Amino acid sequence: MRRLLNTLYVTTQGSYLRREGETVVVEVEKQIRLRLPLLNLGGIVCFGNVLCSPFLLGACSEAGVAVSFLTENGRHLADVTGQLSGNVLLRREQYRRADDPPASAALARAFIAGKLANTRHVLRRAARELPPGDNAAGAIDQAADALAHRLRSLASADTVDTIRGIEGEAAALYFEVFPQLVTAQREHFPFGERNRRPPRDPLNCLLSYLYTLLRFDAAGALQSHGLDPAVGFLHRDRPGRPSLALDLIEEFRVPLADRLALTLINRQQIQPQHFQTTESGAVLLTEAGRKEVLTAWQKRKQDEIAHPFLDEKLPIGLLLHAQSLLLARHLRGDLDAYPPFEWR
Repeated sequence: MRRLLNTLYVTTQGSYLRREGETVVVEVEKQIRLRLPLLNLGGIVCFGNVLCSPFLLGACSEAGVAVSFLTENGRHLADVTGQLSGNVLLRREQYRRADDPPASAALARAFIAGKLANTRHVLRRAARELPPGDNAAGAIDQAADALAHRLRSLASADTVDTIRGIEGEAAALYFEVFPQLVTAQREHFPFGERNRRPPRDPLNCLLSYLYTLLRFDAAGALQSHGLDPAVGFLHRDRPGRPSLALDLIEEFRVPLADRLALTLINRQQIQPQHFQTTESGAVLLTEAGRKEVLTAWQKRKQDEIAHPFLDEKLPIGLLLHAQSLLLARHLRGDLDAYPPFEWR
């Protein structure tokens, strides 16, 4: 199993990253702020006005360290990666399955089955954790029951469009009760509906930011196991979109990203002053807010969890690598079906 390497997130505007031997040096206003061995890095994510030297980009490419460039508020711009690893025959099989509607539907069904099961688990747990007598528990349990019905419907869905329809219904059910999962600072973190590009309230801003981090980790995990992050089964091809990475993170959006967002709010680690609103109405995290989220994200990835299929404990940060490995094994024919990760 792959070692859990760190991701370097650079949020300070005006930073300059360069190579010095086998280390990455981060400078701000020509002052060295950080030195890290390249060997210890799994990826580098640059937010906003952050520059990298060509020699560092070349070294990262050779070492298999992906470098991503995002806007200051987390919108993906570009990636710098080396050659795909792994057998070309694996990627050819991936492309064949993506062009085969029944094969695409089978994999899309597995991804969404994992998402619905994990969403239902999160809702059940949230209902149990509410204070006694809280009226929200009934509505949350009802949503969990409705998700169980959608999960049963999924078994007979034989087209990607049908699967997308079921996923859309499930998402609507989930987000309808999502505001009830906020137990602190409710007046500062209202949630009417999921919105993005740009997010128009702090909670949507936080969710979008965490989904961006999750997507970056998924793309790196897929590539490290020889898969092409751009060619998916549920999400279809679109220039610049890592469709397979978006497929893979469906299983993890709610239990990993959404739960972390709720934890940060409910424990008041993230507060209203960590957000700012632009003239256009877009809500962005401040630099202090981004640092708070990134610190919590990295810490969460160190927690261990039992993998039900592999029957071993591993850090949460390696779950995407484990699922990428299982997907590759399925495409190679070593597994009859792709087993989605079920949170327990």
